[in-house]
This record gives sequence, C-alpha cells and structure tokens, in this order.
Amino acid sequence: MSGAPIQFRWDGEAMIPASQFWAKKADQEFVVGEVYKLVEHHDRSGASHNHYFASVQNGFDNLPDHMRSEYPTSEHLRKKALIRTGYRDERDIVLPTKADAERVAAFVRPMDEYAIVVPVNCVVRVWTAKTQKKSAMDAREFQASKQDVLDFIDDLLGVERGSSAANSARAA
Repeated sequence: MSGAPIQFRWDGEAMIPASQFWAKKADQEFVVGEVYKLVEHHDRSGASHNHYFASVQNGFDNLPDHMRSEYPTSEHLRKKALIRTGYRDERDIVLPTKADAERVAAFVRPMDEYAIVVPVNCVVRVWTAKTQKKSAMDAREFQASKQDVLDFIDDLLGVERGSSAANSARAA
C-alpha cells in the first residue's frame, strides 16, 4: 500500500470514493472483502508551512558568526535541527577497524551535505533528516517537527522559546 490518502465521502452508511479517479485508486490499493482500519488524514495548512520556513530563516539570520561554519545556510540549519530533534533516519555501517571507519566516514560525508556522519570506533553512524514533504508527513507530525525544530533554533540562539516564530510573524 502506498500510504497516500484516498478521498472518500461518507453517505451515512458507507465510505464512497469521492470520484472515479479515487475509485480507481481504491481498487488498486484495496482487496474486496478485506477489512481495513480507517484513519482521518489532516492536510497541513500552507500558512503554517510558510510561517515555519520564515521562522527558520529568521533564526538563521540571527545566528552568531561562530555558528556559520556548521550552519552555512538556512537549509543546513533546518535539516540539522530535524536530525538533532529525532526526525532522522539512522544507518550504522560496521567495519573491521577504526581506521576503516574513519575512511568510510570521509567517503560518505560528501554524499549528503546535510547529514551528520560520525565514526565511533569501528562503526560509522550516518544520520539524515526526514523529509517534511506533505506526502511524507501529515499535519500532526509536521506540526510536532515544526515546533521541535523552532525550539531547537531558539535554544541554539539562547533566546526564549517562541522568539524566532514570533519575530518572523511580525516581519511578515
């Protein structure tokens, strides 16, 4: 199953695909006679999405110079904040020696400029940010990740939580 939401209309007795397009998708995804659990999907708001990126930019604009090497762009800041707050994919590569781990880490680092790649003894730990695309995160998960990232940025800047978001809202 793809996990992409299919639009249905409740007619008082059954969930009916909202159009022929959605009926075809449902026919591709589901088996007649099987029992499925239904969960409501909430689309996220464009305003919330835009506010988030403006807030990240505001936080980036206020970074002190000594943090610019770790966060050279607002995208670096956002993705590393996602990783640091747990919205990440983790991979461990186990190697025979510590020297091998350091060589592999050096090889892997350029593959994703936003990833955190750390050799730990004989293991290379690779953390990459989860995508926040609408197709990958529903409204609830996006809101949680948004809040965690903005709190991370405020903590990084040493300001009261909510400051970056409030300041970006005032600037809009």
